[in-house]
Amino acid sequence: MTVLTIASLTLREASRRRVLRSLAVLTVLLLALSAWGFSRIDAEFGGLTSGEAKVAGSTVLNLVMFGYSLIAALGTAFLAGPSLAGEVESGIALAMMTRPIHRWSVLLGKWLGLVAFGSGFVAVAGVAQFLIVYLTVGYWPPHPVTGLLLLAGQTAALLTLGLLFATAVSPMASGIVAVGLFGATWIAGVVGSVGEALDNPSVAQIGVVSRMLLPTDGLWRGAMNAFQDPALLAQIGTGVEESPFLSMAPLTPAYLTWAAIWTLLVLGLAALGFQRRDL
Repeated sequence: MTVLTIASLTLREASRRRVLRSLAVLTVLLLALSAWGFSRIDAEFGGLTSGEAKVAGSTVLNLVMFGYSLIAALGTAFLAGPSLAGEVESGIALAMMTRPIHRWSVLLGKWLGLVAFGSGFVAVAGVAQFLIVYLTVGYWPPHPVTGLLLLAGQTAALLTLGLLFATAVSPMASGIVAVGLFGATWIAGVVGSVGEALDNPSVAQIGVVSRMLLPTDGLWRGAMNAFQDPALLAQIGTGVEESPFLSMAPLTPAYLTWAAIWTLLVLGLAALGFQRRDL
């Protein structure tokens, strides 16, 4: 009951922060720009065939969805820090801990609230984007629920890392470090894809290692695959592996299991760090 209460309070707190308004503005702007862009695709090329519309819709959809994943990463990473480290610095956590409340329950409650917030954002923005793509070019992704769940998992992994950093450094620093690692992992994933396309095992290994150390890029690539039409990828053939916005294969059960274990391990480390931190 304590965990759910704190999760509810965290969700309300996140809704009141200016971060929510910033996320809403960025999301509306991206939706409007993508609606205009998709409508221009058909207008500029004088009417697309169904196959061409699928290629255009699938490729540009992944580009736009990366924008939403970046917005979700920025929002949740900068919410996670103030939610924990901010309360420690302001003394709110000390006042709360004088009551018979376990620190792990506070951390778990905040984590659940932030996961609900991030997942809700991904679901609302993603469905709105799918509708825009369908109404403009007639393309609907083959596995939309799977893709959105993977994006929500990506958000959960990053905010969990942000909570871990928040147990040791300031709120701003925790958000900056988490987002910086998110970007570095994405770049390493692109480098690894180029290595796979060039059949260079050493370069390709960079992407594999980075996706194991921080599974955000791996989950993103699984989401991309869920948004693409597999028949069209087979027609395009080899060479698309080097594209940062196309993914040839879905995630394996082993990798999904590792991503879940990674998130739980980092959450456990965050609980341990919060338990030992002076309030």
